[in-house]
Amino acid sequence: MSVALLVFPDFMLVALGWALRHKLNFSREFFAGTERLVYFVLFPALLFQSILRTPITAGNAAMLLQASAALIAAGVALSWLAGLALRPSPVSLASSAQCGYRFNTYIGLALSASLGGAQGQTIMALIVGFAVPMANIAAVYGLARHSGGSLLRELARNPLVVSTLAGLACNLAGVQLPGPLDTVLARLGAAALALGIICVGASLSWEGGKGHGPLIAWMLAVKLAALPAVALLVARLLALPPLESRMLLLFAALPTASAAYVLAMRMGGDGRMVAVLISLGTLFSALTIPLWLMLTAG
Repeated sequence: MSVALLVFPDFMLVALGWALRHKLNFSREFFAGTERLVYFVLFPALLFQSILRTPITAGNAAMLLQASAALIAAGVALSWLAGLALRPSPVSLASSAQCGYRFNTYIGLALSASLGGAQGQTIMALIVGFAVPMANIAAVYGLARHSGGSLLRELARNPLVVSTLAGLACNLAGVQLPGPLDTVLARLGAAALALGIICVGASLSWEGGKGHGPLIAWMLAVKLAALPAVALLVARLLALPPLESRMLLLFAALPTASAAYVLAMRMGGDGRMVAVLISLGTLFSALTIPLWLMLTAG
């Protein structure tokens, strides 16, 4: 029950975003602009600073890199298996497969702070930092094969990839930011989580899933059930400490990223179906995240 109470405030922000958009008539353009601000400015600042501030040693970095890579690889493999089992159209499969392994970083960093304090958030930032490039490469590659897009161009202009790589490079180089710049990034990062989660709620959509029921169910099962189980196995195999194991489980149990819809639309995929996947995953994760975390409580 305590775990459910800890995750409750962030899902209340999701509900607030939905209410602002659908009940209080805040415009789509308002949230589109806010989402761009979060995606291109606020969240990269948070990710860069979190990674820069994270004490990275060869040992914990290597284990978390292995764990992150194992989860993304498992998610990619399980998601694309739907092509053999369900025989969907190539565009539908490429659009939906990313929802089996991409993750909502806004919710992840917010919940990690609630569940593990500053140390938990820095562990989550490191996991996210390793996983963002891998997940984006897999997602962009899958869609680029069917849209004719350029993998390198999509990655080079992805703000999460750029800020992650910059944060890791500066961390390993021992860079320390000047006080005023550090304060600016901290204030930008502080605004990122609440606004990002509110935008998640505003983007929820329930139209566009017609005819894709089995494919949607497959991807939800991969993301919310199979990957958390894989995380438990990986944490045990790598003998991760309790807090790192819990953050890895939280990371695996996160709903898919809202950016999956943006990528699908920009690269000629089925954005409406992806929107339904994001919405259902976010809704169901309010129940599945506490259930998974209870397995590592105490």
